[in-house]
Amino acid sequence: MESTIAPKGQKFLLDLARTSIVSYVTNQTLPETETGSKELSSASGCFVTITAGGGLRGCIGNFISDKPLYRLVQEMAVSAAVKDPRFYPMQPADLQSFELEISVLSPLRKISSVEEIEVGTHGIYLEKNYSRGVLLPQVAVEYGWDRDTFLGQTCLKAGLRPHDWQDGTDIFIFSAQIFREAP
Repeated sequence: MESTIAPKGQKFLLDLARTSIVSYVTNQTLPETETGSKELSSASGCFVTITAGGGLRGCIGNFISDKPLYRLVQEMAVSAAVKDPRFYPMQPADLQSFELEISVLSPLRKISSVEEIEVGTHGIYLEKNYSRGVLLPQVAVEYGWDRDTFLGQTCLKAGLRPHDWQDGTDIFIFSAQIFREAP
């Protein structure tokens, strides 16, 4: 990571993500907010992950942005809540119990060898033909995957076969500063 979000900034972003989801789900509006913080106003990519009952409930992000980070967090939080095609849009009843995790991303870096991938440090973004897939660094750790399994699972997420990463695939890595709400 090139910059690190301090604990105060992390709390601000997590609170902003939560209030944005609640506001949007209950009345289709976003809270107005500003921050004087330079670290939260820089342009960085991020993903917002929503979990409920111990399982994934939504996860959407962007690798690049021309918006300040806090605005992108707000946008990705709402998108994860209501636009992740794997789940129905969150309803007011879903607001009773959910947790948030934010991953602030480093820029993508194209690699020439999969040996450059460090499980637990890097996330993977890959492209082959018109297929694209991404998995965040924490996913491999959560499932106890080795490098080959991580690559295969990223291929599956892209709609490819598990070993398609071995031929004609552009592979990129990135790191993330990951922070979540306190239990």
